[in-house]
Amino acid sequence: MNKNINVPNALSVLRLLVIAPFVYFYLNDQIVPAVTMLVISGLSDMFDGMIARRFNQITPLGQMLDPLADKLTQGAVAICMAIRYPILIPVLIIFVVKEFSMIVAACVLLKKKKNPGPSKWYGKAATVMFYITFILIVAQEILQMQNNTLVIVLLVLTAVMMLYALLRYFLVFLRVLRSDDPKDRINLELKAKREKKE
Repeated sequence: MNKNINVPNALSVLRLLVIAPFVYFYLNDQIVPAVTMLVISGLSDMFDGMIARRFNQITPLGQMLDPLADKLTQGAVAICMAIRYPILIPVLIIFVVKEFSMIVAACVLLKKKKNPGPSKWYGKAATVMFYITFILIVAQEILQMQNNTLVIVLLVLTAVMMLYALLRYFLVFLRVLRSDDPKDRINLELKAKREKKE
C-alpha cells in the first residue's frame, strides 16, 4: 500500500479543500459557516501531526502538505479579514513576509538537496494564535461586543509570535544549509532502495 495514503495526509488535504468554502462564506457575510470551516481546518491541523507521530505515519508528502495547507489557509484568512478589518493589514504584511521568506528558504535547501524538515512547535503556536485571534474577533462581531483593546493585544501577540517563528526557522535554515550531517541531506537514491526493500 502507498505509504502516502494515510489519515494525517488526508487531514492535510481536507484543510486544503475547506479553504474555498471558507472564503465564499466569509465574503458573503455567512459568518457561522465560515467559522465552522475554520474550526474544521484548525482541528485537522491539530490532529494530523499527533496521529502521524503516534502511528509512525510521517511521510515526505505529509511534511510538504502540512505546511502548505497551513500557509494557504492562513493566507486566505488574513486576506479576507484584512478586507473586512483594515486594522489587520500590518499582521497580513508580517504574514506575507514570513511565508515568502520560508518558501524561498525551502527552495534554496531543496536545490542544494537539503531537507527543510517538518513544521516546528513555534510555527504551530503561531498558527494556533492566528486562529484564536480570528475566532475572537469574529465572535465579537456575532455577539455585537466591541473591545478594541483585546483586539489590539491579540494582534500584537500574534505578530510577535509570527516574528519569533520566522527568526527560529531562519536559524534552522542556516544550520541545515551549513550542515554536513547525512540526516540533513536528501538522498533520493538511498530512500528509493530502502522503500524497495520494505
